[in-house]
Amino acid sequence: MPAPLTLPRLVWGDGPRQALLVHGLGSSAALMWRVADALADAGWRATAVDLRGHGDAPRSLDYRVTAYATDLAACRPEDGGAWDAVIGHSLGGAASVVAAASAPEWTGRLVLIDPAIHVTGRDAGIVRRSQERAFAAPSVETVRDEHPHWHPQDVELKVDAVLRASRWAVEQTSVQNQPWDVRAEAARLTVRTHIIGADPEVYSLFTGELAESVLQNPQFSMSIVTGAGHSPHRDKPEATIAQIMEALE
Repeated sequence: MPAPLTLPRLVWGDGPRQALLVHGLGSSAALMWRVADALADAGWRATAVDLRGHGDAPRSLDYRVTAYATDLAACRPEDGGAWDAVIGHSLGGAASVVAAASAPEWTGRLVLIDPAIHVTGRDAGIVRRSQERAFAAPSVETVRDEHPHWHPQDVELKVDAVLRASRWAVEQTSVQNQPWDVRAEAARLTVRTHIIGADPEVYSLFTGELAESVLQNPQFSMSIVTGAGHSPHRDKPEATIAQIMEALE
């Protein structure tokens, strides 16, 4: 396994329960603000991290999902114990699965938002083209045109995330993960795991035969945010947060 990198943190709240929030490819810790703010209001201490190659995190040559997972597994609450919950989106969900499979004591439960468990073919092309568009024109106007229903802070923070991410790191995340497949790690998970899926009628990375196979692990459950695309916490934040809170009860 690669040596872990120390990930920078943003913290909301000061409650006794501790949650780690993990963003997706080309994103940042700050873009988890809506979920973090809701958790803080509900009595949690929510910590979001910048993944390697993103935001203020260290850069590296290694952008395999296993490398992202190594960093996460080494990231612990300030008291050194376990996270009460880890909430990961897309790449962050895949890396959280690998981290929890390698270190079951790392967290008490997982909540995965449209996780990138197995990315091939058409989906790999969609992800690649989405990142190319983001880096080609990182402006408020461009993001707002593509996502007119997003909160203004999501629009601003998406632009900031792209400007502060390493384009090479984002590109290498696709290049180095061939195949991109953490189904075996998902099958080994022993912690309670709830998946919040995007709406397949809009666009989802976790649906169909993939979802059916992963959900064979009895630790897994799933719900879907109707009308949301791959980023439900930005497309339909209220509904997504409600499902997260229900999963954490």
